[in-house]
Amino acid sequence: MSRNWFEAGAEGYSRFRPSYPPALASHLAEATRRSVAAAGTSSAGSAGAGECSAGSADTRGLCALDVGCGTGQLTVAVAAHLPRVIGADPSADQLSRAAAHPRIDYVQAPAERLPAPDASVHLVTAAQAAHWFDLPAFYAEVRRIAAPGALLALITYGVIETDPDIAARVDRFYSAEIGRFWPPERHHVDAGYRTLDFPFAEVPLPPLAITGELTCAELLGYVSTWSAVRAAHEAGREALLRDFAADLRALWGDPARTRTVRWPISGRLGTV
Repeated sequence: MSRNWFEAGAEGYSRFRPSYPPALASHLAEATRRSVAAAGTSSAGSAGAGECSAGSADTRGLCALDVGCGTGQLTVAVAAHLPRVIGADPSADQLSRAAAHPRIDYVQAPAERLPAPDASVHLVTAAQAAHWFDLPAFYAEVRRIAAPGALLALITYGVIETDPDIAARVDRFYSAEIGRFWPPERHHVDAGYRTLDFPFAEVPLPPLAITGELTCAELLGYVSTWSAVRAAHEAGREALLRDFAADLRALWGDPARTRTVRWPISGRLGTV
């Protein structure tokens, strides 16, 4: 895995990153059930804590692994639909702030060494994370742990969409002002992951989006989690950040006012 931009920012990440809509996890779970059923496998045995058992493949035994889970935004959503979920992340700081859930076991592990036995996982997810992975090594691990009929979902969300009177200022900050501080991998996010190598038979994803009602402070908090913002700060370009915050507050008006913010969801879903 390349540089972990979020190692020092787990508190802000947990507090300000948006949660995925229930419809996303619902769709992934139902698609997994259909794919596993079509593969014609059946349940065999039980798993201990933090494990998926090899051979388990009916509805009762479905197991998911959320890779690069961070503080558990998608992990928890998937756990609402599947009985066993593992959240894996290389960052102890992120995992220390991950949302607890009785169906989830969190494990510190990188994407290139997945914490599951061979042929044991029915849904592998990676949300806003796959562009950081060593993809050939990750895909080899996915193939190793995939049970018959397993699905792989790489999920991302794009640049925020919001009210026109502030959208232009946000776009200018994102592209023109801190654009050079984005790591090269960011272009995969901007392209909705269509530029990622994905050597699997694809399954359509429905059009979905994250929506939220944010105050100005909450939107600035979200922006503070961007890797480019932290890189600009490390480069001594705090003035860019201060100027953007001042402009946004002036455009926003009443600081208690909330505005609708939308993040379009895209990604790749395929049969392993």
